[in-house]
Amino acid sequence: MIPRETIERIHAAAKIEEVVADYVTLRKRGANLIGLCPFHSEKTGSFTVSPSKGIYKCFGCGASGHAVKFIMEIEQCTFVEAIKQLGKKYHIEVEEREMTAEEQQRQDNRESMFVVNDFANKWFQQQLWDTPEGQAIGLGYFHERGLRDDIIRKFQLGYSPEKGSPLAKALQQKGFKEEFIVNDVDTKIGVGVVGKSEDGRIYDRFRDRVIFPIFTVSGKPVAFAGRILKKKENVGKYVNSPDSIIYSKTNELYGLFQAKQAISRADMCYLVEGQMDVISMHQSGIENVVASGGTALTKPQIRLIQRFTGNITVLYDGDAAGIHAALRGIDMFLEEGFNVNVVLLPDGEDPDSYAQNHDSTEFIQYIADHKTDFIRFKSALLSKDAGDDPQKRAALIKDITASIAIIPDMITRQVYIKDCAERLHMGEQVLTNEVIKLRRKKMEERRKQEEQEQGLASETPTQESAPVVEVPAKPVHIQRPQVSPQTQLEKNYYNLMQLIVRYGEQPIEVEGTIYTIGEVIVYTLENDEIEPPFEVFRTIMEEFKSHCKDEGFKAEQFFKFHSDPLISAVAIDMIAEKYQFIKPEYDLQLGELVTQLLYEIKLTVINMQINELEQNLKAAQASKDVNRQMQLLATQPALLTQRNEICKILGNRVISI
Repeated sequence: MIPRETIERIHAAAKIEEVVADYVTLRKRGANLIGLCPFHSEKTGSFTVSPSKGIYKCFGCGASGHAVKFIMEIEQCTFVEAIKQLGKKYHIEVEEREMTAEEQQRQDNRESMFVVNDFANKWFQQQLWDTPEGQAIGLGYFHERGLRDDIIRKFQLGYSPEKGSPLAKALQQKGFKEEFIVNDVDTKIGVGVVGKSEDGRIYDRFRDRVIFPIFTVSGKPVAFAGRILKKKENVGKYVNSPDSIIYSKTNELYGLFQAKQAISRADMCYLVEGQMDVISMHQSGIENVVASGGTALTKPQIRLIQRFTGNITVLYDGDAAGIHAALRGIDMFLEEGFNVNVVLLPDGEDPDSYAQNHDSTEFIQYIADHKTDFIRFKSALLSKDAGDDPQKRAALIKDITASIAIIPDMITRQVYIKDCAERLHMGEQVLTNEVIKLRRKKMEERRKQEEQEQGLASETPTQESAPVVEVPAKPVHIQRPQVSPQTQLEKNYYNLMQLIVRYGEQPIEVEGTIYTIGEVIVYTLENDEIEPPFEVFRTIMEEFKSHCKDEGFKAEQFFKFHSDPLISAVAIDMIAEKYQFIKPEYDLQLGELVTQLLYEIKLTVINMQINELEQNLKAAQASKDVNRQMQLLATQPALLTQRNEICKILGNRVISI
């Protein structure tokens, strides 16, 4: 087990804004920071980081947590792995703990695979720099391409020898298991730096190639791309690492680890195709650049960029076939709300060659002089292809309006419609109508899909899950929309639990005696025998009772970092709730609020009892059970009197929050 003291030290040291800023571009908004959520697609930032509370909360998808949970979610790792990562970041030594067999196996598999990649990455570099073959062939190739030694080292480029399988032998001699060095396509265990033939022999997958390691956003070597230097029949120019439990080519971008800080500073990302394009631009002084790796763009890749900027400039080498193939990928940027510009480089040039022959000032100036927004670029490109052919021009207009229709911002859409109408000599209203039609069609498709998914969900049996806690928009008042008593009970209870989590240890005076907020709530609910609607609420009260007398007890810290993930998640939602309770600047204010909420929950319970009595009375009348009717009617006046008294009290106690 990791000692509790170590976990608490890491919780205390880990500043949520620093941890999140490694992955998300944040900007100041009042006392908080805001950015685009890394856990779902969004156009306007709803991901909020509260340095004072030490938590994050997305008001779009509901993701929330503290620094450790953020690392667990963003890196898809275990609690122990997240603690270790933060311990390393804040220079706190972390001891091991015993885990379940399943947790241990999962962690061992992942760690073993990363260790293999790390070993292979260093081995490839050693072959490049320290062997005659690597220096002559690998390093010679990079120098021929104009790369300086410092840039080669920055990107940790390497070399794999031509003959034999020396990497496989080195890995075996080091004691690495075959299952982690060879990839299993079914389980996706194993990094695949070594292949296995049908007769069972293992061989170096990347032999006779220069090596480009691919890193995660946090800088771990997750995969490799190997480029062959000699033309061979039936041999592809590039060999890439296979997909595994730690790597998917659709989820990574080459150069993002080296570029993320520059992208965030410039609020701009340049997108190119190949690894050499990225490396040469870095050498020329332009560091905010990533490569798609020659594959079609995916939404996960676009969302990686979206963590750091909403502005993208795509650099093309002028090859017509490549440009047309990439148009669909750029539409995906528009759909995600990016500002997209396109730059065509001079004939015969690509980002690599242009960067080799120009410094960063000249390159950036060329981009500034020649960039055009994507819609104008697309209309000009397709207009040239269509010429005077009416059918081709009609197809062109439909293609362009389809791109405009997916832009989420209405004002941006209208600007593009006006601009395209002028360029294409079309009526603005015609284009507007076409865009509206396309957006309605898209919305209808989405609605049908959601209905289908909901239908499938309702028909499919699911395992018992944790209770869903309905979060009220704000504390409930007597002047409220009509809802069922059960729903009202859940909301009232939630508000009271929220007060325990936020202010549980705060002292208030009740009839001349000092209590804490939590004590007043817990003991009142227990004395009135008001059962919590969810088990998680019962646990919060029991945990408060058990620990409220602990030295230095702070309810918010205690529940936020609770070992039960459900308790922690619910508490963080309560702490991060968009609509805040009044601040406890005055005991009287907080005391009145507690009193109001306790009376409201009593009122709700009485209303439920009255409703139950009325249902029973109807049943007794239907069965003509006179004795039962008389018993029920005898209890009714007391309940109605209690309800009227509480309503009068609440009428004088409604607090505006």
